[in-house]
Amino acid sequence: MKKLFLLAFAAAALTAQAQQALEAPSFGDNWSVGIEGGGITPLYNGSSFIGDMRGGFGLNVRKQISPVFGLGVEGAAYINTSYGQSKTAIDNSYVGAFGTINLFNLFGGYKCDGRFFDMEIQAGAGWLHSYVNGDGDENAFGTKAGLNFNFNLNRNFTLSLKPAVIWNMSDAGVSQSSAAYNKETSAFQIFVGATYKFGEGFKCADLKNQAEIDALNAQINALRGELDACVAANAAALASAAALQAELDACKNRAPQVIEKVNDNLQSVRYVFYKVGSSVITADQKPNVEMIASYLKNHKDSKVVVKGYASPDGNREFNIKLAAARAESVKTMLIKKYGIAADRIQAEGCGIGDMFSENDWNRVSICTLED
Repeated sequence: MKKLFLLAFAAAALTAQAQQALEAPSFGDNWSVGIEGGGITPLYNGSSFIGDMRGGFGLNVRKQISPVFGLGVEGAAYINTSYGQSKTAIDNSYVGAFGTINLFNLFGGYKCDGRFFDMEIQAGAGWLHSYVNGDGDENAFGTKAGLNFNFNLNRNFTLSLKPAVIWNMSDAGVSQSSAAYNKETSAFQIFVGATYKFGEGFKCADLKNQAEIDALNAQINALRGELDACVAANAAALASAAALQAELDACKNRAPQVIEKVNDNLQSVRYVFYKVGSSVITADQKPNVEMIASYLKNHKDSKVVVKGYASPDGNREFNIKLAAARAESVKTMLIKKYGIAADRIQAEGCGIGDMFSENDWNRVSICTLED
């Protein structure tokens, strides 16, 4: 009997591994109630297996903990055949608790659409009571073990054939030293039962989440759109590269052109160069300013635009101010020394200059004469 209980607990531990993914049941799920009836006969020596059999009936209530393991309580009463030992119609009864292990679900896994036939091991323990005349009623601790052959007509209704052995665990009236699992204090019971199961039983979980699937599909469609856009952009880039390559090839294959006319606009530009960090017009640069003044005097309608620059050396803010000061130095000399009207001179600082590859040449005021 102890081995059967250990097997029951082992089966309960293995239940989660033996099943498909199931929805978590509530406490009120998977209850059942059953009625049963049949016969019982003693197994001690000298008894007649068929001749000593008498009728019995019972009731059980059960909670299926998992598709493999169930727990319940039961009661059974046996028809009085003692002829004087008891004045009641019932002379013996058994009330106890039991556990069941569904072998098909344990080894074959739970089937969501159910099985027509399955088999269970059932084992339990409880109270045995014998009714006798007067004050001589007898009570004893009893154990029970058996099999249930279940025919599942639908999800709610089951018919079962239930053979079992019941042991009286007391030592009274036995020839051996211990009555535990002694055939002299045991009886064979064969019942047929009808069970009604409340609810729909265990439900297989629907592992798909439609909202999550829809979100993933939307994400996939968005990624496909991005891919299509990338393909289109790549095609456009390849077309642009092909066009540029065609232009490059055309340039390479084009015959050289000789420019015959020389630009004569250089005569309208004069340069005034400065020393590092200075806006003072040195003696060697004054002739350039004088040439500008002479032109303005000879051409009364002409004007001059003076743009001052500084080389990239040194502090940027200082160089910007220095560039403006250099343009103003040319304007000041034209006004004060040569008497040129201020409205004919436009002076502006243009910041850092990089027109010339020689860095020193970028310290300059570029004076452009305009008619």
